[in-house]
Amino acid sequence: MARMHTRRRGQSGSTKPYRAASPSWVEFSADEIEELIMKHAKKGAGPSEVGRILRDVYGVPSTKLITGKKVQKIINESELKPELPEDISALIRRAVALNNHLQIQKKDLKSKRALSLVEAKIRRLSRYYKTKKVMDSEWKYDIKKAKLLVD
Repeated sequence: MARMHTRRRGQSGSTKPYRAASPSWVEFSADEIEELIMKHAKKGAGPSEVGRILRDVYGVPSTKLITGKKVQKIINESELKPELPEDISALIRRAVALNNHLQIQKKDLKSKRALSLVEAKIRRLSRYYKTKKVMDSEWKYDIKKAKLLVD
């Protein structure tokens, strides 16, 4: 399948090896892993960042194999859920950075196109999350509000 905004095709990625049970060499129990997830989520880390920290620092290969739940579900159950999903907030940060760049470099047409593509992705994702009732149905993307969210 071709990428959305280019004529190129995507590269195939590696897949995780199939594993049905938790590895025997993991030192942490399910409760300890949930406490670690909540500790890092309270500090403001998103689900992917929490998973990366667990993998790199604590040596936990997969939280789903050990706890039976994904990191996002554990964060949602502990009511530490952020107001915006992680992917939209990353796109908003990128749009704000591009907009700040365009305030200085007004003739940068490549960045202007990149900003319009990022904003299109934000609108598409927000429409999806509104239908799934993950986000408020009244939420609307605006660059001025986005600058306040990022700061």
